[in-house]
Amino acid sequence: MPDLMQYPDRAVLAIDLAEIVAEQLQDAIDAKGKATLAVPGGTTPERFLRELSAAKVDWQKVSVMLTDERFVPEDSERSNTRLLRATLLQGNAAAATLIPLYMAGDRPEDVLDAIRGGLKPSLPIDVCVLGMGADMHTASIFPEADLLDAALKDNAPILLPMRAPNAPEPRLTLTAPVLRAAKHMHLLIVGADKLDALQKALNEGPESEAPVRIILSRSDTEIHYAE
Repeated sequence: MPDLMQYPDRAVLAIDLAEIVAEQLQDAIDAKGKATLAVPGGTTPERFLRELSAAKVDWQKVSVMLTDERFVPEDSERSNTRLLRATLLQGNAAAATLIPLYMAGDRPEDVLDAIRGGLKPSLPIDVCVLGMGADMHTASIFPEADLLDAALKDNAPILLPMRAPNAPEPRLTLTAPVLRAAKHMHLLIVGADKLDALQKALNEGPESEAPVRIILSRSDTEIHYAE
């Protein structure tokens, strides 16, 4: 069973999680000279990312990637890359290297191979922070997505395009085996609805019903929650 860490408020969660992630990144750098960090998009992790940006880490040796991205240009308000640049890649962390999950094209499939090629040298992930939706999706692995089964396979490619009924645009997402292979795994959730969803996901059942189970099956996953 993963550890559930509950915080008095979201500010404390952001500060504590940033400290934990920073220490794990620096440990990886000290051990092998580099580190890879994967983080979620959306608004929930924004405060955590801002706290982490100020951490005293040897950032020039850190590669940063998103766990998933909407297939929109970076100047779109829905771009996770845009949010990442405005939050994490500031201050001390501006020295980190961003590994893109978006390239211009008519469809995700048109640039998929090029993006995969950019990701491979930075894998496996040293520290991964994931979010979760009320529908129990994580990254962009949605319960009713078109390539859900493919993304959950043990031999899935590292990155897949994903389309889902409640997603306005196509996505690109890291797949289950890449996420499972991360050395350190954190799940960041806030709000009572997410806590209810978590309790459902912790029950036994297929990953296709609750894709977040791909990381909840790890006993060393740390869940960070605040109301």
